Amino acid sequence: MFWLLLLASYLIGSFPTALIVGKIIYGVDIRELGSKNPGATNTLRVLGKKSALFVLFIDLGKGALAAYLPLFFHLQTEPLYFGLTAVIGHCFPIFADFRGGKAIATTAGALLISNLPLLIIAYISFFLMIFLTKYVFFGSISVGLSMLVFDLFSSKLEFELIFLFFFILLIFLHRSNIRNFILGIEPRINDKHLLNDRIPPKKNGFKM
Repeated sequence: MFWLLLLASYLIGSFPTALIVGKIIYGVDIRELGSKNPGATNTLRVLGKKSALFVLFIDLGKGALAAYLPLFFHLQTEPLYFGLTAVIGHCFPIFADFRGGKAIATTAGALLISNLPLLIIAYISFFLMIFLTKYVFFGSISVGLSMLVFDLFSSKLEFELIFLFFFILLIFLHRSNIRNFILGIEPRINDKHLLNDRIPPKKNGFKM
């Protein structure tokens, strides 16, 4: 049952929300526009607020659903394993050629079920770093770092290696942002030029 639920968690995480919204409603592949990331932030940048909220809600739900699976089936194991497996699915989705998002929304959903205090700490760090730097990728990477630091100073958690791997994964996923930052071309969240990436929906009866 453990391995079956892990597989189910990966498949849940692999549901490519932003990609589907972009193709069905806008007729585009969001992985070719904006930052080329199929996540909520780039959805906001390219497709607008309503689409971004929808993607955010579903991606949060993926992590929460996966983390809830062992509880639903009364499996005596840590729900975080399944939530983070969904995160891996979100980042490397089998349904989208393994070209996925950057983990942040799905991680929040996983922590919502598995560890609420850690969720609060990680996402206070996320929003604080964005507020201070105006760069989303700094906030995203800080999620992994804050989880690792919290674990190191907590007597209740023993996920140091997992969180270290997750932190390294976030750096890897944001390598293009880091490169752009070094080159001085990474846009800040308040950069007005980001509005130039916004596209209108297809004229097919859908509005979002």
